[in-house]
Amino acid sequence: MELVRPSKRHLPEYVAALQRGWSADNRLGPVATRQELDHIARDADGFLASLVDREAKGEPIVLPDGSSAARLPGYRCWIWDGAFCGSVGLRWQPGTSTLPDWVPGHIGFAVVPWKSGRGYATQALRQMLVLARAEGLQHVDLICHPDNIASQKVVAANGGQLIERFHRLAPHGDGQRLRYRIEL
Repeated sequence: MELVRPSKRHLPEYVAALQRGWSADNRLGPVATRQELDHIARDADGFLASLVDREAKGEPIVLPDGSSAARLPGYRCWIWDGAFCGSVGLRWQPGTSTLPDWVPGHIGFAVVPWKSGRGYATQALRQMLVLARAEGLQHVDLICHPDNIASQKVVAANGGQLIERFHRLAPHGDGQRLRYRIEL
């Protein structure tokens, strides 16, 4: 298993995963899947470029209340074992490990269901932690749903410590969440 930069060579497998109903976005799910498929159909090169924005040159982020906020630097890698397995992303605020209030965590990950149980998420997070350290981060925060035991195990296997339980408001995915921190 390795992390690869999204590319045209890997794109058909990514599209196939989306077409099977998978999404890395656990908040928007099928809506995000449709948006990504539409973007790829319109402009595959632009879609791939949008997954790597280390200088935060992309459009501002539209927040649930309709306001906007500056985009943070970040990028996604695809989890690959000869085929597409999932996605892991990193975002950060330059010069600090602190995130703005509207950003829930530094790293998010998702594995396609047909590749789950192989330890890929644990390995992908471990590799992403090396990249986060290289960006100068002292720690990373990750959030997950209290019922998502698999993600909690992945974070714990990488040294994550529970730092808080909190309630997310409806526009952000209503309900309880857990925030973990991994010191780098």
